[in-house]
Amino acid sequence: MKTIPFGNLKKQYLSIKSEIDKAIKRVLDSGWFILGEQVGKFEKEFAKYCGVKYCVGVANGMEALQLSLMALDIKKGDEVITTPLSAAATSLAIIQVGAKPVFVDIDPVSFNIDATKIERAITKRTKAILPVHLYGQMADMSAIIKIAKKYNLKIIEDACQAHGASLNNKQAGNWGDCGAFSFYPSKNLGAFGDGGAITTNSKNLADKIKSLRDYGQIGRYEHKHMGLNSRLDEMQAGILRVKLKYLKKWNGQRQQISKIYQQELQDLDLILPQFENKTDHVWHLYVIRTKKQDKLQKYLAQQGIGTQVHFPKVLYNQLAIKPFSKGKCPQAERVVKEILSLPIYPELSEKEVKYVCKKIRSFFDSRQ
Repeated sequence: MKTIPFGNLKKQYLSIKSEIDKAIKRVLDSGWFILGEQVGKFEKEFAKYCGVKYCVGVANGMEALQLSLMALDIKKGDEVITTPLSAAATSLAIIQVGAKPVFVDIDPVSFNIDATKIERAITKRTKAILPVHLYGQMADMSAIIKIAKKYNLKIIEDACQAHGASLNNKQAGNWGDCGAFSFYPSKNLGAFGDGGAITTNSKNLADKIKSLRDYGQIGRYEHKHMGLNSRLDEMQAGILRVKLKYLKKWNGQRQQISKIYQQELQDLDLILPQFENKTDHVWHLYVIRTKKQDKLQKYLAQQGIGTQVHFPKVLYNQLAIKPFSKGKCPQAERVVKEILSLPIYPELSEKEVKYVCKKIRSFFDSRQ
């Protein structure tokens, strides 16, 4: 029996080992480990990749969201419209600045926030919209921007799962006031530890975020803002600089894997991911939908195939988030009971992907 784990980070490291090892040695030899040359160069390179003017490296994806909210003066008593289908960090960042996450239901096809339902959730306390580009597919930013302009709202893109994704040839992180990225190891662009970044086209915002990430300093021991300690370190920046050169190739390999899944699974009793041609989906996750979620997951585990559920609860049903949240989302509540993430990473071979498909097919065939 083959074993196909849900992810395999070691394979990727081994494929570029010599470059990574040189990057790490370069940092060690420099003796400079925080906010040095590697961070500065990575910020410029990632800004160019995203098509934006500025990038600020920070400690992780959640703090990328939190610092973006802080820089835009979102505070206690404010409301931020967002999606209930995401990692907890999306809502926790809103709560950390004292604001309230207001949940708008999802589009059951893309699983992203349903832009047609945003306007009815706006109140006099609404200050921002925080859409998530879920699973590697961008939210309907054209519609969201129209709403934001109409009501004078800020936009923070949660692009933590969407490195390289685009809509109408415009990259994730280049639509809102700020774009927040995570470099958690399993992301399309992942560090060898925690890391994050914020993209923006505003120099004022970039300067403020640089201060906020470093104790709110505007000069050494001159603290203007109530800041955080949230700095991308030199080691991770050096590693990310190497991996950024491969991101386009790796995203292309994810897209090829998704095509195999789409072709091999199309006639089974499940719902496959759907996306529009104007969207460049980068397949951070490949998520199918089936009423047999639990049984299929257990069966695949028995066959040596790793799967996960992203995410098993809507965010407002999480104990830590429930007291602070507002909104009910029936579509999202239905979807979380049916979604299942299959293995998808660049190092998966075509043979392995087809083996996963074969086992899924045998599951459904045995239940005819």
